[in-house]
Parts: sequence; C-alpha cells; structure tokens
Amino acid sequence: METHCLKRPTRRQFLSSVAFTILAGSAAPVMARSISGSLPWEARSADPPVQVKPGGWLFFTLEEAQTMEAVADRLVPADELSLGGKDAGCVLYLDRQLVGSYGTSSRLYTKGPFMPGLATQGYQAPDTPAQRYRSGIAALNAFTRDAKGGKRFAELAPADQDAVLKDLEAGKITLPNKVDAKSFFNLMLANVMEGFFADPIYGGNKDMASWKMLGFPRRAIRLPRPRFQTQPTLSPASGFDRGLDGMDDQVGTDRHDHYSTPQGRRDRRPWLDGRDSRP
Repeated sequence: METHCLKRPTRRQFLSSVAFTILAGSAAPVMARSISGSLPWEARSADPPVQVKPGGWLFFTLEEAQTMEAVADRLVPADELSLGGKDAGCVLYLDRQLVGSYGTSSRLYTKGPFMPGLATQGYQAPDTPAQRYRSGIAALNAFTRDAKGGKRFAELAPADQDAVLKDLEAGKITLPNKVDAKSFFNLMLANVMEGFFADPIYGGNKDMASWKMLGFPRRAIRLPRPRFQTQPTLSPASGFDRGLDGMDDQVGTDRHDHYSTPQGRRDRRPWLDGRDSRP
C-alpha cells in the first residue's frame, strides 16, 4: 500500500501567507472624492503666525525695555520718512521673540565643544539670545553708570548715546562680566532691523511704516498661491490707495505682474519689450 505525505511549507512560505492574511483582514475600503472649485488644504494652516498684541513686557524688565527702546531710537531715528525704532515697535517685536524659540535657541544645536570661529561662521558661544540680552543690557548700563556720571544708557543725551553705540560697534568699549561689546552691538542691530522691517503681525513695523518708506510691493509679503489657482485682476491703481497688506489682512489677492510705489504703477518685467513701462 502506497502512502502519500503532504509537503511541509517552507518558513518563507509560512511567513508570507500569515502577512497576506493580516493585510487582507485589515484593509479598509478606499473612499475617493472629487475636488472641484477649491483646494483640499488651507494656506498656513499647519503653522500659522500668531498676531502679537501690545501690552506689557514678557521678557524684558522695565529698565531693560527702556534701555532697548533708547537703543532702537538711535539705530532707527525718527525722521520725515518713518517712525523711530521705539514707536515702530522694534522692542515689542524683540521682547516676544526672546520668550519664544529664538530666545532659547531651541531650534539650534547648542552643545559643545565651543571654539572661536571665523566671522562667516556666526555666533559660536553657548549663551542663548535671551541670556545674551540679559547680561548685555546689564553690562551696558553698568558701563554708562561708571563712565557717564551714574546715568543709565536711556538717561544719556542722544549725542552721548550715539557715541557709546559707535564705540560698541568698533569694539572700543570693555564691558563688564566678559560681555563682548562688538558682538552685543551686532546682535542688537540685527534684531532691531528685523523688528523694523518684519511683517507687522510679529509686533514691529507699526502701521507698516518701513514698507511705506521703501514703497514695498503690496503683495510680495503674502505667501505664494498655486499657479493653477485663478486669481482676480484688480484695476490698476496706486498701491497706497488701498494700503499695504500684511499676513493678518484678509483681502483678495491681485496678480503679481505689477507692483506699486509712491510714484505710481510700474511693470515688474520691462525687459519683455525692452522698455520701461513707467506711466
């Protein structure tokens, strides 16, 4: 009598069959949907900027805020073209930045070793921007108290403030507690400029003063729209008839073919026909 034995499956075959069984049992029906007339996403919905509201200091003490407002007004003095750094909200911008990820360097690698770097390599020390401002402002006021008759920086005359800032920039001043004078000046200058020219949603550039001063393109600050999305074309007019638009403005988007300046409307692409299309 002949006996037949079933062939045992290999280990590979057994594992493959188990995986197939699991996938077949867990697969859900795929639901498709048609999208027409709109996009399946909303611009800036993943990480929208938060409107900064004035009112109180979140990082600076009152003395520190007064010092930085005096610095901002000397770096961006008020004139017939724009507001000064204080009135433009540069210090409010900086205050809110220092209580966020910028102030704590949370998005940067901050572990050692720390070694002197080249000028092109940027800041190469362990202190965060928040720590640098806390120690830097204290050192600046300590210096002026010793050198300027007991006065804090904010209490000095504008000419004396300018002289101190020029010496800071040149590295001619030795600040206490090993604060690097030139490095601290460059930090303040960079941050004040950011506050003056950034989108007003971040607390600075009040009334879009710097953009108006420059004749900045109205729409360049809005996030780009997909090229396949139809955008309405508005009638040509001076950009300041309707005003500038920041990230928090909910207005329609015109085409980017032109920009407006205080002198009028000008084609962005005059090289297409070899002439300047200024009216």
